[in-house]
Amino acid sequence: MWPKPALALMIGLGCLVAQARADGRMRDQLIASAHYPSGETVPYLLTGLGATPPQYALILMPGGSGRLEPEMRDGKIVFKARGNFLIRSRALFADAGMVVIATDSTGSPERMGAITEDVGRRFPGAQVYVIGTSRSTLSTMQLAERMDGKVAGFVHTSSMSGIARFDTRPLKSRQLIVHHKNDACSVTGYGSALYNHEQFGTDLITMEGGVSQGDACEAFSHHGYNGIEQETVGKIKAWIRQK
Repeated sequence: MWPKPALALMIGLGCLVAQARADGRMRDQLIASAHYPSGETVPYLLTGLGATPPQYALILMPGGSGRLEPEMRDGKIVFKARGNFLIRSRALFADAGMVVIATDSTGSPERMGAITEDVGRRFPGAQVYVIGTSRSTLSTMQLAERMDGKVAGFVHTSSMSGIARFDTRPLKSRQLIVHHKNDACSVTGYGSALYNHEQFGTDLITMEGGVSQGDACEAFSHHGYNGIEQETVGKIKAWIRQK
């Protein structure tokens, strides 16, 4: 069972999503048009306004097991990782200029390439950014090297400690690290993010405040930007729009 503050937050964010759907500002769609060369489908969840062609397409990957697994069941879209920072904040990312794609975490350029190609067909000219959090930053770091120059940029939030050794200087795609200063998770310490910024000059957004609830490595602690989702998302979007 969710702790009371976490449950209240989930209800609040759920109301935000429901209201957005009700007034036509935001909607979720299950997309099954992305395929491997073999023909196997790569499903993803598309969240957007659907009004004007977006300038940016943001691909979100959850942390933890990295499994979103969106599917249609009894006429409704169901998926996992609903409490994950990126997934629960998808309505905050979506706006008139940004469309959001949520998918399973992957370090495979073939799988991610299937999605980016499909997104390119749907939204010609949109700049693609791949965003991971916690364990899925292992995937964003892998993809940043394997797909360098093929997308506009990568955003690594609450990064695994390996970010300290991730030299972004040779990369063409833009790179951003986002981290809570008080992240107490033993494998995602803020010191690693700060070290990368100081050693390699990677852009860094440091967050403070919010409410830490439950396990230090879970989604409703400082690790998951609990209580400061809107501010965190706003700073990420502002960075994306700088260029």
